[in-house]
Amino acid sequence: MYKEPMMLAPLFKERIWGGTNLRDMYGYPLPSPRTGECWAISGHESGTNEIMNGPLAGSTLRETWTDHRELFSEEAGEEFPLLTKILDANDKLSVQVHPDDTYAKEKESKPYGKTECWYILDAEEDAEIILGHYATSEEEFRERVDNGEWDELLRPLKVEAGDFFYVPSGTIHAIGAGVRILETQQNSDITYRVYDYDRLGQDGEKRELHLDDSVEVASIPHEDPGIERTTAIIKGMKREHLISEEYFSVEHWDIHGMTHEIRNPSYLLFSVLEGDVNVWIEGERHGVEKGDHFILPASVKAFTLEGTGAFIVSHSNKEK
Repeated sequence: MYKEPMMLAPLFKERIWGGTNLRDMYGYPLPSPRTGECWAISGHESGTNEIMNGPLAGSTLRETWTDHRELFSEEAGEEFPLLTKILDANDKLSVQVHPDDTYAKEKESKPYGKTECWYILDAEEDAEIILGHYATSEEEFRERVDNGEWDELLRPLKVEAGDFFYVPSGTIHAIGAGVRILETQQNSDITYRVYDYDRLGQDGEKRELHLDDSVEVASIPHEDPGIERTTAIIKGMKREHLISEEYFSVEHWDIHGMTHEIRNPSYLLFSVLEGDVNVWIEGERHGVEKGDHFILPASVKAFTLEGTGAFIVSHSNKEK
């Protein structure tokens, strides 16, 4: 059916911490000066991308997952498994945590919890994230929250462009002001807020916190997951492996020239971070550029890349 990239129209979400950097970085037509998220590759019920080309143009990714599973190697599951976002943290996000699959199914009646990872696209000087905490027990965690001892509880890390972080479900975390990231995650939107800096929402009230759920799902004490970035230089491409874990694999590709033919293992998700690149499929050229997001479906068995650019490339690791 498809012998070309399945190009997707991005969706945008207004957030109280958002800004206009997604317009400045990628030329996106933002709906609001507080645009915090670009849902770049999504089949989620709260927002799914429209397909812009090919025989399914005008359909959504969510519909296509249901009706044309052959494009995804007949992968099992009611929902498209992954969600790719770009986040513009013009202000700091809430301190939060996400549940695992079991808790999501039992407590929220949703198919997936939320494990995610972050590739830092841009960071202002001295920008930080929160990744983990210092509490050694649930009692200590609750005590420090009750006493507002955030500096003693939360673990800050300085970040810069090109950094990569793995954030499994159960990890206390927050993205700080002045950070732009590309996030690859499970297809879930379940968030439990631990702390929100006493900010007011659009209704003038403090946003809801979820301390009991947060404590129940949080990893206490925190443990850093071990990840090892590896790089291979092959014809026309520097291919950096960022992570492979239960739900997804993520790589960063730098293209300079013409690559060798690349076999498509199943279906691949692409976000173009920089440049202009041609995707060659069965002798046909398909141009993609900075800010584009697309899927190479399972019907594309092999492809070649040509040009100068950078991608984040991911795929699902769910079993059939």
